[in-house]
Amino acid sequence: MNYLDFEKPLAELEGKAEELRAIARANEEAHVEDEAAALDQKAADLLVELYGSLTPWRKCQVARHPERPHCSDYLSNIFTDYTPLAGDRGFADDHAVMGGLARFKDRPVVVIGQDKGNDTATRIERNFGMARPEGYRKAIRLMEMASKFNLPVVTLVDTPGAYPGKGAEERGQSEAIARSTEMCLQIGVPLVSVIIGEGGSGGAVAFATGNKLAMLEHSVYSVISPEGCASILWKDSDKMREAAEALRLTAQDLQKLGVVDRIVDEPLGGAHRDRAATMDSVSNTIAAMLDDLQGMDAAALIKARREKFLAMGSKGLAA
Repeated sequence: MNYLDFEKPLAELEGKAEELRAIARANEEAHVEDEAAALDQKAADLLVELYGSLTPWRKCQVARHPERPHCSDYLSNIFTDYTPLAGDRGFADDHAVMGGLARFKDRPVVVIGQDKGNDTATRIERNFGMARPEGYRKAIRLMEMASKFNLPVVTLVDTPGAYPGKGAEERGQSEAIARSTEMCLQIGVPLVSVIIGEGGSGGAVAFATGNKLAMLEHSVYSVISPEGCASILWKDSDKMREAAEALRLTAQDLQKLGVVDRIVDEPLGGAHRDRAATMDSVSNTIAAMLDDLQGMDAAALIKARREKFLAMGSKGLAA
């Protein structure tokens, strides 16, 4: 397991406990079970303490954990009959964006998501979850198809932001993001979104402008990364902790601000410590959000979506 910086004391305790168990396995006369159990208990208590009071910056670290479940994991576990659809019919297929037809709890849906990749090869293939214009245009195509065939849309958001490369800008990155956001607002079918890791800038908004938005407990959603914010405001990226506090990017703050509708509880220690439990929680949340929208016609869905976003900004948090 990969441990984050603030989890180093936990790593030491769990490592020592495992060493004692290894000694016990190698030598039956070494009676160290009690010591190992005591260390396990200390580690469990420390885990509760660490995750009971995560700062916004630590939540950013958890949201970026390399072992956190990604879009491909959710597609494999909570959807069935997934049929990927590729390409934007204009330039190329963007592997950072996954999407296609699937069944969710036996109901047909269109699912779209950003995937960061699980190892070096897939991270390079997926461009670390940073979509290019063709990725957003693929999403637009899939949303148009969903609207045509009256299929609900489920989006899974996990991106540090849209790719800012020269080629992407030449091919109309900002226009593609704007068109994708516009399509989210225009389709006459239920659109529910879940931020499963990072929700970075317009690259996330282009998928998350839906009727219902949920965030995993330790995910983040912000107009800019804490490092980018610190570099702009203080000319010092090391002030990312202060920036994370100021950005109000946690699920808890965003729910108070009326941006997020639901918070999905994560297992103690983060989604990566119990993937099965995380999948179940996300699946149940998606089902509940779709049920909330059942029976609404196209005009009502579009109106509700519009009113939701027009109302944002009416609530505030004390500084």
